[in-house]
Order: sequence, then structure tokens, then C-alpha cells
Amino acid sequence: MPSAYVIADVTVTNPEQYAQYRTLSSIAIERHGAEICVRGGATVTLEGDWTPGRIVVLKFPNLAAAQAFYDSPEYRAARAAREGACVMRMIAVEGV
Repeated sequence: MPSAYVIADVTVTNPEQYAQYRTLSSIAIERHGAEICVRGGATVTLEGDWTPGRIVVLKFPNLAAAQAFYDSPEYRAARAAREGACVMRMIAVEGV
């Protein structure tokens, strides 16, 4: 079964409120055994006009585990905390 990755492109609009989301999402990430591959950091646009704000990449054992993380009570609390603090674009994708 292939691994799965949750990829988020985040534009933070309220850093103070977003800090609460980071705290709660970290709890969810740890509880669901995700590997943090990318969490912020510098980006360089190599092609096209994509200028992301903040990129996060999490690795899960499979797509079902990624979906379980997203649907979990821990991550639902994090999602509620981030309302109004950012613009979130998030996908889950199978990979290697």
C-alpha cells in the first residue's frame, strides 16, 4: 500500500490565532503518527506563478490514515481554532 501525503498551502492572516492552531494541530499530528516532512521554510518558485505562503507536508502510512487524521476529534479542534486565522488549501495524495 502506498504512503499518503497531506499537503497544505497556507496563507496566514492572523498569526496570533494561527499559533493556537499550530499547537492543536501538533497534538493531532503526534497522535496520528504523521511524519512532518515540511513545516514552513523558504520557498523558491521554479515555474509558473505560484507563490505559496506557508507549505506543510505530512506523511502517513496510507490514504486511510491521512483521512482519519483529518477527521479526528483532535484535528477538528485544530480546524475550529484556525477559523479566520488563515486561508487553507489542503489535499491528500498517494505517493511513495
